[in-house]
Amino acid sequence: MPDTLELSEHPNVDEMVMIVGWRQWADAGSVSSALPQYLVQQTKARQIGTMRPDGFYLFQIPGTHDLVRPAVEFEEGYPKALQMQHNELYYTESGGRGVVIFLGDEPHMDIERYIGAVLDTAESLHVTRIIGLGGVYGELPYAKERMISANYSLPALKDEVEALAVELSNYQGGASIGSVICRRAGDRDIEYVGLYAFVPTYDFSGVSDVGNAIRIENDYTAWLGIMRRINYMLKTNFSLADLERKSRRLLTVMDEKIADLERTSPQLDLSAYFDRLNEEFVEKTFDPLDDVWEDEIRRIFDEPESPDET
Repeated sequence: MPDTLELSEHPNVDEMVMIVGWRQWADAGSVSSALPQYLVQQTKARQIGTMRPDGFYLFQIPGTHDLVRPAVEFEEGYPKALQMQHNELYYTESGGRGVVIFLGDEPHMDIERYIGAVLDTAESLHVTRIIGLGGVYGELPYAKERMISANYSLPALKDEVEALAVELSNYQGGASIGSVICRRAGDRDIEYVGLYAFVPTYDFSGVSDVGNAIRIENDYTAWLGIMRRINYMLKTNFSLADLERKSRRLLTVMDEKIADLERTSPQLDLSAYFDRLNEEFVEKTFDPLDDVWEDEIRRIFDEPESPDET
């Protein structure tokens, strides 16, 4: 185990899985940063490790003022708080499995050493599968289930991932940390699946008196869609009741915000705008209960008849 990442304990369980997220570029709807933190809080996960920040982060970029600098808070001259980049591992259990939750800050430099430390840790904990989280903004209906894009580290995972009602990624361009770790996990023969939720955003900045874009900062509907797939893939049983309530409340808030915008800016013709979005959007509903019922029906018909039934 490299000194970069220090573990305070190695939980002893029959099977270990891992969920990873970052405060990063691909973090629309706070899917990658706030969802892991939410899981930590909801499950009362305990911290079991931390990564030293040495060599991964810039202090400043000339001409950008405070783009990458740590945040400090003074009170009457005393440095009351200093917020540096941090990377931490937490541990909880769900569905009889150990779950490691990694939440960190996407590094500025030395990405190979950073990812190597994360994967070394996964191997030392005997993690069988890693799920990475990400979010991307898009012009999509807010009242529909979120579209989920996915990537995977090993060809053998393709059919399983495709069955999750996702779009397999054909992205080409600048890589996020999730893209890099997906490839490096495959190089080590580690199972990694990246799930990216598409989060609604609407840009009305070109219309006077309207303002800038409307976007969902904490997209609980996206979080819910991701967690349904995680529970299914990892065979965990994280409670989703709170996220379901939050998702319904988010829909109500968005309805109110759009209705208010319709009243104040009728020139936008939002009814026609959202009608068009709904018509063009192909909703993929993930319903694992279909598989459960199919398996149960198959089991019933495959069982031999008892003597009383003949």
